[in-house]
Amino acid sequence: MDFELSEEQRLLKDAVDGLLSDGYSFTRRKKYMNEAGGWSKDIWRCLAEQGLLGLPFAEVDGGFGVGAVETMIVMDALGKALVLEPYLATVVISGGFLRHGGSAAQRAEHIPPIIDGRKSFAFAQLEQDSRYDLHDVTTSARKRGQSWVIEGKKFVVINGESADTLVVTARTKGAQRDMSGIGVFLVPANVKGITKKAYPTQDGLRAADITFTDVDVGAYAAIGDPDNALLLIERVVDEARTALCAEAVGAMDESLKITVEYLKTREQFGAPIGSFQSLRHRIADMFIALEQARSMSMFATLAVDFDDAAERAKAVAAAKMQTDMSGKFIGQQSIQLHGGIGMTMDTKIGHYFKRLTMIGNTFGDTGYHLRRVSESSVLV
Repeated sequence: MDFELSEEQRLLKDAVDGLLSDGYSFTRRKKYMNEAGGWSKDIWRCLAEQGLLGLPFAEVDGGFGVGAVETMIVMDALGKALVLEPYLATVVISGGFLRHGGSAAQRAEHIPPIIDGRKSFAFAQLEQDSRYDLHDVTTSARKRGQSWVIEGKKFVVINGESADTLVVTARTKGAQRDMSGIGVFLVPANVKGITKKAYPTQDGLRAADITFTDVDVGAYAAIGDPDNALLLIERVVDEARTALCAEAVGAMDESLKITVEYLKTREQFGAPIGSFQSLRHRIADMFIALEQARSMSMFATLAVDFDDAAERAKAVAAAKMQTDMSGKFIGQQSIQLHGGIGMTMDTKIGHYFKRLTMIGNTFGDTGYHLRRVSESSVLV
């Protein structure tokens, strides 16, 4: 794919790469994992000071009004550095709901503290039996007077432990798997009736299972139409999938570089193992898988703003499928080429594989997106 960055985009790439290469070593990452909430408030502040938290928001809301390509650039860099901070949950997902569906009052209240780093958000969507179906919702939102009251439970809410505000999907009417009757609500994380069970995930992030018991969120908590928000949810989640593809490409790119360097230094039979032809073939296969994922990530980035929701969904599903396949292959090969040391917690390569595995199971795994592609008759 012929894809060239503009001068401004190249400057952005250099800036974010430089920031993370200076402040996000593997040793520091392990330190950040032990901070409150599992990520560094100082790094979050640095991202805000560099303007990275305000990139996708409109200028009228205090942002820079840039597009999906800039998000791709940032997510690629976050993937290379294995960043723990909740950029995806706060800026891409929660910010996406505010950009596409938020009222002027909601944008004015919530976007400025995102941009300046004062608040982080979490997306509470996954339920016990919902798998990857965004319309499978049992958490309820009912009217009590003028207020909305939330009841239910959400699982594996990334950044749910430390988020200031939760973006929650809830059913306002209909049966569990109806396409209509689903709303999206802004819920303060410290409001009465919320209980959390926090835990680390396999890739070093932190998540929480969150229970909502008679949670009163006021009259103006709904983002958009509280009875017909599924199209909004699908659009924002497609943007999140596209961002995850870019993050995965960054992680794969760095995994390949680390593995190549290891093969140059590890010796066996008196020679670097990188000189063995069979291992060179492995590296070539890994490079091909990386470039396949990179091309599809770029394709999804260009397609995510399509007005036609069906065409956008097809492109994003194809990209997520290829990215997940490439991530699994590159991760497995990287571990095997490192040998036993690749399985240890003190070796960086294993952490990349864990993150790639988690990305592969976020908002749909390979089989799920393969079905989406097949059902839409998309050629990949």
